[in-house]
Amino acid sequence: MSTTGESARPRTAPLFDDLHRRAAAMVDGFYAELPPYARIPQSLVETDFARGTKLNVDLFFDYLRRGVEPTELDTRELVELAMERVRDGTPLTDVLDRYRLGATFLWDRLRETAGPGEAGTLLDVSAVLLNYVALVTTRIATAVTQRSHDPRWELLERRRGIADALLSGQDPVEWANDPVIPVADAFLVSVFRLCGANGGPASALRHRVEAIPGVFLRLDAGGWTALIPLHPGDDGTNTLAALTARLPAQQSGQAPPYWVGVGAARTRAEIPAMFAESRVLAELGRCLARRDIVCRRTDLQFEYTVAVSDAARPGLAAVLAPLDAQPMLADTLEVFVDSGFNQLATARQLTVHRNTVTYRLSRVHELTGLDPHRPADAMTLSAARLARRLESAAFAP
Repeated sequence: MSTTGESARPRTAPLFDDLHRRAAAMVDGFYAELPPYARIPQSLVETDFARGTKLNVDLFFDYLRRGVEPTELDTRELVELAMERVRDGTPLTDVLDRYRLGATFLWDRLRETAGPGEAGTLLDVSAVLLNYVALVTTRIATAVTQRSHDPRWELLERRRGIADALLSGQDPVEWANDPVIPVADAFLVSVFRLCGANGGPASALRHRVEAIPGVFLRLDAGGWTALIPLHPGDDGTNTLAALTARLPAQQSGQAPPYWVGVGAARTRAEIPAMFAESRVLAELGRCLARRDIVCRRTDLQFEYTVAVSDAARPGLAAVLAPLDAQPMLADTLEVFVDSGFNQLATARQLTVHRNTVTYRLSRVHELTGLDPHRPADAMTLSAARLARRLESAAFAP
């Protein structure tokens, strides 16, 4: 297929080069406006997403310059990247829709930045862009259709189906007696929440978890959930120890790149409730930037109670609003709570006289109506402080 005549190509070649440079510069904007797939953690696919976007821009402009459709070899990497996302559980329609959205984004931005005399060329570009999108999406859809009958793909789909059924409280009857996929009766529910981990470490972590015998794993936007079988007689302690030993060593002095909320479901019927609890625990780890990667209910009883109080949390967070204009008072209260309500320890940490701490806490009392020295008021202030941290960190179990 030829997009331009031979005589026109030399005249438009410099313009195509300029459009290519402008489109390449728009890749970052495309990434910000259309982030990676909603059902997969961003850090797990961001490298592939950026790579695929750049490949598409380069292939399209090569097609535009030469007037020759990309060969199947040319688009093989793009197809494989798309296949990875489908293997991860992203619907094929979502993968293909990215091409439509990407083409629209690219065309709109190029049109907005068009200079005098470029309108006609951009009209030609739009026609070629539509053909390119149709070509690539057809090849992806064909590859997925051909692979859908691969036993390995079928196995992945069946394991995802089991995970979905267990997490939603449905008994996967059609899978229970399958000799290829045995399903345990009890599981350690482990919800992983990623934070700032780039594609390499996140993928390595996921592969370590997937390698656990009998595990069922389901990706979501924040990370993934792993259902790890419990052996008879294990209340979750042994399985949690084995999981912890499998996790990568944490770098000393650095904030964890992920957190794991865990809880033992001793029957399949308990899995949905434990799933909900583990999501809250993992989110607490992320929002509070805990040093401990593993988050258990027994270690976070107070925090968990505040976190699940959806109706009360915004009101609690507002308790400290009078201190917004008084950062010194807010900092003093923060240190006072962290030091176990010890006024002397607070003074030492802030390097001020104890009487200064007394005065500041009395001001907190005046502004909020709550006395940090009274146990009931101190607990309310502690809960308000925690609620604020959760609200500001976009707590979302």
